[in-house]
Amino acid sequence: MIPSHPTPFLMPLQPSHPLHGCFVTGTDTAVGKTQVSAALLHWCAQQGWRSAGFKPVAAGTTRIDGQSVNEDVQALRQAGSARLTDAEVGPLQFEAACAPQIAAVLEDRSIDPATILSAARHLARCADVVVVEGVGGFCVPLGPDWDTADLAVAIGLPVILVVGLRLGCISHALLTAEAIRARGLPLAGWIANTVDPDMAHREGNLASLRHEMTRRHQAPCLGVLPWLDAPKPAAVAAHLDATALHRVFDHTPLPSSCLLEST
Repeated sequence: MIPSHPTPFLMPLQPSHPLHGCFVTGTDTAVGKTQVSAALLHWCAQQGWRSAGFKPVAAGTTRIDGQSVNEDVQALRQAGSARLTDAEVGPLQFEAACAPQIAAVLEDRSIDPATILSAARHLARCADVVVVEGVGGFCVPLGPDWDTADLAVAIGLPVILVVGLRLGCISHALLTAEAIRARGLPLAGWIANTVDPDMAHREGNLASLRHEMTRRHQAPCLGVLPWLDAPKPAAVAAHLDATALHRVFDHTPLPSSCLLEST
């Protein structure tokens, strides 16, 4: 049975600075979570909000000017309007581009939940809206007894699901939506991203996704992204449904299940 609450060390408490925003997850890895998260940050900044990206765990770095850089973290930092460092956006970065739990073992490090939640509390004070990007799919292990789903519950924000449009996406989307709701989290909506420009029956798949996500989960489509050669935040944001996004971000405060406060 999927637990409806996080592990004990991630139990949420009443925060002094409520976190507003969303948690972005995907049907799998490489479905465009970073592109969507950056576009959401860009859109939020256009509304006049201080926006901050947050990538709690990032795996895969490259050396630039003698420094290790994670491209996802850098993209989120650049897309947000709050002035932050890479370390503030991505508090736990690992060199190997693999499952985060494995990447941590390779460096003889652990993925410390206290570090993540402390960084999130800091961002709650720095920004009006925080867009949190998960890693991989929704239930990626981060330690021997917790995963990204536990982290999403502890953070307590509405979830936006990025659906990579390719063969198998309907089942992947519906299963992920079930997992999100089983954790007691609101599924604010989903965004379809064309990851396979040659996908057969794309429109038919989209029609089925719209029908099933509405029928089963009352989750609206927040946008359909075409294949873009240069998926810059502004270009991606142009394909998002502004009216639907306002409904998401105008109702993000969750008084009893936001970030945990230091004890």
